[in-house]
Amino acid sequence: MICALCPRRCGAERTPDRGAGRCRMPTLPVLARAALHRWEEPPISGSRGAGTVFFSGCSLDCLFCQNDAISHRDFGKPVTPARLREICLDLVRQGAHNIDLVNPTHFAHVAAELLSEPLPVPVVWNSGGYDRVETLRALEGKVDVYLPDLKYLTPALAERYSGAADYPEAAAAAIREMVRQTGPWVLEDGLLRRGVLIRHLLLPGQLAEAKRVMDWVAGTFPPKTVLFSLMSQYLPLGRAAEYPTLNRRLRPSEVRAAQAYMRDLGLEGFCQEAGADDIGFLPAFDLTGV
Repeated sequence: MICALCPRRCGAERTPDRGAGRCRMPTLPVLARAALHRWEEPPISGSRGAGTVFFSGCSLDCLFCQNDAISHRDFGKPVTPARLREICLDLVRQGAHNIDLVNPTHFAHVAAELLSEPLPVPVVWNSGGYDRVETLRALEGKVDVYLPDLKYLTPALAERYSGAADYPEAAAAAIREMVRQTGPWVLEDGLLRRGVLIRHLLLPGQLAEAKRVMDWVAGTFPPKTVLFSLMSQYLPLGRAAEYPTLNRRLRPSEVRAAQAYMRDLGLEGFCQEAGADDIGFLPAFDLTGV
């Protein structure tokens, strides 16, 4: 497979047993964890948890990645597409409200195969937002809920912290395509059944960027179209300790100011509660469920 799945379009030759390209992954899916997860946004986790499937590898180079062990150091286990489907169905049997595919961008071909036969619960595409519109179109009708990040709108920041100056343009186009596919969000019994929930992780010293992101969301989509999640769980993990601007936790004043701005804009969605930056909330990447 000559890969052009993500905006890098690196043209790497990926095979079932050899990883390549910016994501460093083979064509077979590589998983690090598959388990019920109760710490997504309330309409994703519900009362029983989302059925999260964590894929290894990533085409972004985020310095502060909280999943660094799997996204950059590539911990995980290759499985067959048939095994992946078994894993998803087992999560459904455990009571998962949905199947939450975490960081699936570079395995979009696998997701399309998995979802060629519908699963019995909604499917969530939980990505960093660095998706190609053309790749997303191949998933139309197969994904019920899109859960993308919108990390930055300033190319220089995207290049500095994620190694992708084209991130703002790519993510904005991807999110527009996601909304085109799903239409306005639909909640049933407190669970998100269809729609787009955009996430933004507040970074140290980047309140102005958070405001730019929120302004874009509010100005791009009419009310009742998308949900927004302002995340304050930042921890200086990954390579963040090497960079003084990233090597600290958020100040309470930064979080309060961002949350107030979100309220003043009238964005519907969620703000993380105090204590979200507890390392205990991070999942254990230990091949559970794989």
